[in-house]
Amino acid sequence: MTGADEQVAIIGAGPYGLAVAAHLRARGIEPSVFGVPMSFWEEHMPKGMLLRSPWRASHISDPDRRMTLDAYEQQSESLSRPISGAEFVSYGHWFHRSGVPNLDRRLVSVVDRTGGDFTLELEDGERRSSRHVVIATGLRHFAHRPEEFDRIEDEVAVHSMNVTDPQRYGGRSVAVIGSGQSAVETAALAREAGAEVELIARAPAIRWLTRSARLHGGGEIVQYILYAPTDVGPAGLSWIVALPDAFRRLPEKTQRRLAHRSIRPAAASWLVDRTDGVRLTLGRRVVRADSNRTGVQLTLDDGSTRHVDDVVLGTGYAVDAAREPVIGRSIGQHLTTNGGYPVLGRGLESSVARLHFVGAYAALSFGPVMRFVSGTRYAARAVADRIARGLHA
Repeated sequence: MTGADEQVAIIGAGPYGLAVAAHLRARGIEPSVFGVPMSFWEEHMPKGMLLRSPWRASHISDPDRRMTLDAYEQQSESLSRPISGAEFVSYGHWFHRSGVPNLDRRLVSVVDRTGGDFTLELEDGERRSSRHVVIATGLRHFAHRPEEFDRIEDEVAVHSMNVTDPQRYGGRSVAVIGSGQSAVETAALAREAGAEVELIARAPAIRWLTRSARLHGGGEIVQYILYAPTDVGPAGLSWIVALPDAFRRLPEKTQRRLAHRSIRPAAASWLVDRTDGVRLTLGRRVVRADSNRTGVQLTLDDGSTRHVDDVVLGTGYAVDAAREPVIGRSIGQHLTTNGGYPVLGRGLESSVARLHFVGAYAALSFGPVMRFVSGTRYAARAVADRIARGLHA
């Protein structure tokens, strides 16, 4: 028997943390969920953002499908297609109130291992213990900042995750770095706010998802044949990456190739018209950035320069468990990683027994679908099953 305060502690209350909690509760296990619900989405989502994922791939998973977007829409006003970021946040709060009402809004400062159980230190200094822990802290600490911008203050060269109000760029000149959805959508939002915008990317062209949009518009039967419900990856390939248990058994080289094909930088077709007026500088990269009193001087690899008021880094994320502040030293010493990602087995359990990682943390072991909300469908069920078997053994 264990003397732990709780059986399961979930650290993080975003889509993955909420989904795992809902699946555990359906199995008669009441987890302790720590965190402010949907806080990353709410605090790091630009006004006017739209979800690239289609409706059917944007549900937070619950075991009885009582808390889908469809159920939420029936109880609220009609939602947009594509759904807006603000609407998705509201949906997440409704999911929390409906399915995981008793969460603890305090943050966990650190979790460590004490004997057979885990010890959680909360932000107010209280210490709790738990038999199982699920890390669902998301991407908050993993914004990728290219080294050529090391000399620039964060406030001047800001990562796109921190651009919450594009209106701040009205009347200013802005360089957006990157060619993926975040970079292109931020460029569109800044342009619509009245900024003079240039998008600079190493890619020779923006990969617009126009073909995908056409195929998705071919009717439900065509869509189902070509795209799995998780809707991650191109037509056909989508069904392979939708099966995480099969994906993790593939050779590592094959996994990496499939993952790259599924999540390489791309932008939704509905952004094509919205980027009219954005200057595109493609096949080029910034090799040096210097700030001064009047803005930022960028030097590109062809020797040309730009002087702008602001820079936005739409340069993605780099998961690295060593940079996750909630992971204590005794856990970190025994955590097996590969390229920063924890190596996970059945039930998304790490090399540290009864410690599970969900969301982007699981992408190396279980595939690119873990980077998207649609991945909650697999992850929540797998983690809940694994924990339930352990508790009932």
